[in-house]
Amino acid sequence: MNIVVADDHPLFRSGVRNLLCTTEDLRIVGEASTGEEAIELASRLQPDLILMDIRMPGLNGIEATRMIKEKHPHIQIVILTMFKDDQSVFTAMRVGARGYILKDADEAELLQSIRMVGSGGAVFGSDIASRMIHYFKASTPSEPMLDDTLSELTKREREILELIAEGDSNARIATRLHLSTKTVANYVSTILNKLQVVDRNEAKRLVKQSRDSDPLDFS
Repeated sequence: MNIVVADDHPLFRSGVRNLLCTTEDLRIVGEASTGEEAIELASRLQPDLILMDIRMPGLNGIEATRMIKEKHPHIQIVILTMFKDDQSVFTAMRVGARGYILKDADEAELLQSIRMVGSGGAVFGSDIASRMIHYFKASTPSEPMLDDTLSELTKREREILELIAEGDSNARIATRLHLSTKTVANYVSTILNKLQVVDRNEAKRLVKQSRDSDPLDFS
């Protein structure tokens, strides 16, 4: 997995670089110290994932995330910051971040989070999880809104969502649809973003909700 680190502290970037150098499946292909640099590297390098700080000189990480996701929705972004206030967390989610991890997370948690988001999931540090659960419970879409959201999915996305609802893994979906696992992971991430859900289980719940109210044709 090719990764860009966007943080204005050289020592922190060095620490992340040294950590990822100990892995065989993760590598840093670029480093940015500003939001503008992160956007430029995203366009030029097309990384799989960006570790994004919030507070940087010039354009902040939240706005950089929004701009990157608008132009390159396949690039996954994990916010890695010291800020854990509700506004920062929920704003990051609204602009497309798939993870929100505090900088005091241990190395194992950070590596696990990167891999999970890279495979199409979403992750939040333990300090953030309880707020996210409350947030999504409070903002469960009504049935008309749900049907509108599902109708916005492309034919391929609806097909993959149906397989997710059946419990298939990314690897199984890739085999059944003759796609690469990475392509499936990108589709899954896009589907989760469109549905505004945290993980596959939430997506399955929404499919079940739609079927119970008015069965949706996924063909």
